[in-house]
Amino acid sequence: MRHLSLGSIIYLVIGFYIAHAHGYLTSLGSLPHFLSAVLAVILWPLLLLGVNLHIAL
Repeated sequence: MRHLSLGSIIYLVIGFYIAHAHGYLTSLGSLPHFLSAVLAVILWPLLLLGVNLHIAL
């Protein structure tokens, strides 16, 4: 089994915090909202640059 490094865990924790602060984790009831939240957690540096990661299907 492969383990996550400490850096990866810190990156994801920061991603969850930034995504929550930008409102991406408030309602995950639909597929577009869920996908937007996943993108926001993974690509959180883009949120700090002002990029909108909300998906509209």
